[in-house]
Amino acid sequence: MKILVEIFVPVLAVTMEVYIPVQSPVYEALELLKKAVTELSDGEFIADAATTLCYRESGDIININQSVQELELQNGSCLMLI
Repeated sequence: MKILVEIFVPVLAVTMEVYIPVQSPVYEALELLKKAVTELSDGEFIADAATTLCYRESGDIININQSVQELELQNGSCLMLI
């Protein structure tokens, strides 16, 4: 099962909607997101080891060792890739 989340990328000033697997640990979803954003931005966004995911509203960094389900992310969750 997958959920549709909204990812804001401040460096590009763009928001994208992306499906992520619910059962995956966030570190796996983060890798997928980094690749997707890099491809969708035609290489304008270049992820590195410091690239992380956080909640858009609070700016709190997401624990990448938990699963998407454990974090209770759901359709429409707003995240930020920084």
